[in-house]
Amino acid sequence: MLQVMRVLVVEDDTDIAALIQSAFRRAGATHVEVVGTGSDALDVMATDPPELMILDLNLPDIDGFTLCRMLRARRPAPSVPIIVVTARTSEADRVRAFELGADDYVTKPFGLRELTARARAVARRAAGVHQVSEVYEGRSLMADFAAVEVAVNGRPVRLTRREFQILRCLVENRNRVMSRERLLDRVWGADGTIESRTVDVHLGRLRAKLGPAGGQIETVFGFGYRFVEDAHHDRVDS
Repeated sequence: MLQVMRVLVVEDDTDIAALIQSAFRRAGATHVEVVGTGSDALDVMATDPPELMILDLNLPDIDGFTLCRMLRARRPAPSVPIIVVTARTSEADRVRAFELGADDYVTKPFGLRELTARARAVARRAAGVHQVSEVYEGRSLMADFAAVEVAVNGRPVRLTRREFQILRCLVENRNRVMSRERLLDRVWGADGTIESRTVDVHLGRLRAKLGPAGGQIETVFGFGYRFVEDAHHDRVDS
């Protein structure tokens, strides 16, 4: 049985879309919506986000790569698992999709049973990821994202707006590697003049300000950064 009930299929080939829709209904999804453009997908995500998205890369208006990047840069979309389905088989396309936030990559032609099985696996992984919350409290680090307050060992830490946004992005995606490109999208948006090196500079300052808690931000060489759970992490309040 599928662990998600609401699925959004973003596919402009109506025949393939119908097959995917039927497969997920048989697998137990109660609501499977189909749209054929990236614009329509953005509208659905803004009004009634699904629990899972099946995304074709070759869309008539916004290509799937761009759509994936746009979705990962906004809330509540960062938490919605995305499975890419495409005829593109190159390693470069696979890597790009994963770097932009895809959770899985399935090439056409594919079996419908395989697709729903992959969806179940993605849903299980997503269920193990912490829900987006307003307060993170660990052994040394406390971050209240609603109040815009950060403290280490009970002492307030003053962060710039960018540093605070980076910390929030990392904490909300903790234990997951965030590429520099994805951090750029989430924090700086569509400003193409910003270089990835800017992320490294801000991360260095953030770590220094966090002192002993800065060690929770790990560098994953060649890819990006990861916020790891404190061994004595206490709670997360929503």
